[in-house]
Amino acid sequence: MRQGYEAAYAAWKTDPEGFWMRQAEAIDWFEKPKMAFDPSADVYGRWFPDGVTNTCYNALDRHVAAGLGDRNAFVIESPITGRSSAIIYSEALAEVKAIALAMRSLGVEKGDRVIIYMPMILEAVLSMLACARLGAVHSVVFGGFAGPELATRIDDSKAKLIISASCGIEPGRVVPYKPMLDEAIELAHHKPAACLLYQRPELSAPLTDGLDHDFEALVAKHRGGEIDCVPVAATDPLYVLYTSGTTGQPKGVVRDNGGHLVALHWSMRNFYGVKPGETFWAASDIGWVVGHSYIVYGPLISGNTSVLFEGKPIGTPDAGTFWRVIQKHNVTAFFTAPTAFRAIRKEDPTGSFLKDIPMPSLRTLFLAGERADPDTIKWAEEHLKVPVVDHWWQTETGWVIAGNPAGLGLLPVKYGSPTVPMPGYDVQVLDDAGHAVPAGTLGNVVVKLPLPPGSLPTLWNADERFRHAYLEEFPGYYKTADAGYIDEDGYLFIMARTDDIINCAGHRLSTGAMEEVCASHPDVAEAAVIGVQDDIKGQVPCGFLVLNSGVTKPERTIEKEVIDLVRHHIGPVAAFKLATCVKRLPKTRSGKVLRGTMQKIADGETWKMPATIEDPAVLGEIEAALKAHGLPHPHVL
Repeated sequence: MRQGYEAAYAAWKTDPEGFWMRQAEAIDWFEKPKMAFDPSADVYGRWFPDGVTNTCYNALDRHVAAGLGDRNAFVIESPITGRSSAIIYSEALAEVKAIALAMRSLGVEKGDRVIIYMPMILEAVLSMLACARLGAVHSVVFGGFAGPELATRIDDSKAKLIISASCGIEPGRVVPYKPMLDEAIELAHHKPAACLLYQRPELSAPLTDGLDHDFEALVAKHRGGEIDCVPVAATDPLYVLYTSGTTGQPKGVVRDNGGHLVALHWSMRNFYGVKPGETFWAASDIGWVVGHSYIVYGPLISGNTSVLFEGKPIGTPDAGTFWRVIQKHNVTAFFTAPTAFRAIRKEDPTGSFLKDIPMPSLRTLFLAGERADPDTIKWAEEHLKVPVVDHWWQTETGWVIAGNPAGLGLLPVKYGSPTVPMPGYDVQVLDDAGHAVPAGTLGNVVVKLPLPPGSLPTLWNADERFRHAYLEEFPGYYKTADAGYIDEDGYLFIMARTDDIINCAGHRLSTGAMEEVCASHPDVAEAAVIGVQDDIKGQVPCGFLVLNSGVTKPERTIEKEVIDLVRHHIGPVAAFKLATCVKRLPKTRSGKVLRGTMQKIADGETWKMPATIEDPAVLGEIEAALKAHGLPHPHVL
């Protein structure tokens, strides 16, 4: 089975430019590129510099022109509101044209920036595509972001238009967006020319005279109208996505049009292994890169049906909601975060819902977004009875760096590893001085330049910041800021962010390795390990344990058993003597554990409430747990 992967990787390695020019043949161009890569352009070079295309055309128009307009583009499932619907490609195209005409009537043209501040509703993804049709640059901001955080993004992008909705829906509550939007505009130095507000039935918001326009009313005026796709250079920006957790000047990842189209099309067929017409579901949010790449653009470019889901893995209404959606829509490939599976496993450790909801269409489960611990993968394999693919990538790259390519033939699984690098990525591990380390040695994971098509060419209006953040420390390489190692078989293991490597009495220890051991305890649903300051050893690990539902064993007993497990598997050198049970871990809305904030709390440093946190109350619980163990309880900024 390895032959398919090895042939593809060798073809890229032997002739990188020829490889990507061949992949570019799958994309519709107004002017086909004659050059694959210009190494002299911008910061580290640009892909398809003389190509002219349009992303919306490749996502919608070409499928309708090919006679596939009656195929579902999106199926929309909102268990949180009880609504379900679908839209075919031809209907989506007509609606995108109407939205684009409405935007143009408000003065939006090629190159203008548009902020989309909306929940997981159809109007949000169609607005993204409408921006692409006009050649406008969209910047999706997670619906519900606080006013000050939204204001920094308005100022950085200089947005001409903001498209928003009256509210978001969370379990048990309605979240009004208009007050946060109004606060952001008041705080921002740059003022948008207009706002387009979609009124949801759960809450109506007042419109501000002279600024706000009713989304449905304005779009309705333009239904039936025609507007062609605006030709854009392959190197023109499609979107800017601000990375989570930014403070001060935000960090806007730029995604171009041409390279993005080519990379996503290749990944849908060759990595995810889905064929045109099949249903693909990435259970994420359009506020994150997964939503951009694999809810909206990737599936549509490939001619698939994409699931748009407004809900949670548990609680809307229960831990079986994912399985019902997969069954109902014959989902072939399902992509979610490990944290979602840990939440499901905690609520339903025996997989009882899975026994009652057959999913014969499901071929593969893909996990990404945070390190997938072996126990979670094994639980998913046991209960789903399909291959479980851990894969690793970043907001900056836009698509998979390393994984197990279902479309090329799955390789043998090594638990804890996302498997092997994809074509386009020359992944290496270096020590802090920039020297290659032997196989199996922990170090800095880097990618040799140039990055492949689809990866960020720079940060929005911040070339020097891009160089400093990603390229300076290891000249000739892109710094992933992840730590890991490559084994003798070429398998990559991502162990932690480089900030999460603990230096304990001179030993560099991986928090990821310790978390694996903690999570292997049968009563532990998920675990996080951080390093806390120690006068003697420099840093020592501290483990936080979330237990499975229904566990009756005393917490102190489980804590001691986990400490013993780590001592047995990693050794006394880990100095793992502190573990505490907590009800939940603090996470971003995308499921990443906020280890950095936890570490600041434990070390007694001042800290700021992260903008992306899902539930701020969890940090109070973490403070209380640490205080019970005699650790500092700092003041919050």
